[in-house]
Amino acid sequence: MNWIQSLQASIDYIETHLLKEIQLQEAANRASVSPYHFQRMFLMLTDMSVGEYIRKRRLTLAAHELVREDVKVIDAALKFGYHTPESFSKAFRKQHGLSPREAKSGKGKLKYYNRLVVQVIVRGETPMNVEIIEKGPVQIVGLKQEVSCVDGKNVVEIPKIWDRVNEDGTTEELAVMNTGSIEGILGICVDKSKEKADTLDYWVAVAHDGSSEERFEKMELPASKWAVFEVRGAMPHAIQQMWNRIYTEWFPVSNYKHAGTPDLEVYPAGDPNSEDYYCEIWIPVKKINQ
Repeated sequence: MNWIQSLQASIDYIETHLLKEIQLQEAANRASVSPYHFQRMFLMLTDMSVGEYIRKRRLTLAAHELVREDVKVIDAALKFGYHTPESFSKAFRKQHGLSPREAKSGKGKLKYYNRLVVQVIVRGETPMNVEIIEKGPVQIVGLKQEVSCVDGKNVVEIPKIWDRVNEDGTTEELAVMNTGSIEGILGICVDKSKEKADTLDYWVAVAHDGSSEERFEKMELPASKWAVFEVRGAMPHAIQQMWNRIYTEWFPVSNYKHAGTPDLEVYPAGDPNSEDYYCEIWIPVKKINQ
């Protein structure tokens, strides 16, 4: 099963379980990735979280039933996963701009979200510079913080972490300790969902051989095959754009999948606000048939 087929199988699982409890682990299994990487991949490709997609699809189906069938509001609420008519009405109004009762009476316009179908759009006007290398294990030292991934909260919280460590001098202190085989300050996402659902540890760290100060923690990155992507441009837009291109352009045609271990953003010295700034994204990968 290729990358596109795997992702479509995950979406098909969600669609067939919209009236039941959806197990994120089951959806991720169909894409052959962890729940964390599935949610990240989904957000990159659709610009919405898995939870948001599920809510929009359920409220779309609820609107269909209220308009076309003689269904009571309380029955629709329970059918589509809401414990009270009030919570259902609040969510319904947020999506559609009118109440369930107004929808039943034919007032106003409803906002429908159709079932997702994965397609590949052939692009190539802007080249991607990527190299497959093997490296590791790599010892890193730095600071970590637990971050929630629910509804994309990590996208908001991680920039705040960078603001703090840049302001308090932590990144300068770490830069002096960068004696390992990867040059630059590292941003590292470590999936913790097996221990605590929908969470990750985010590290600001450096590759470092030897001992370190007590306030810094250590971790060893396993030996991996890495896809290393060049990124040029001002932060954070340039690296966010490259992440999107990796998931929408590279993975679908590369015959690789995410290996499930931590990926890295590598920030060398320089002015991150410059359009000439150079950094890298390192993703651990393995062949799809492995």
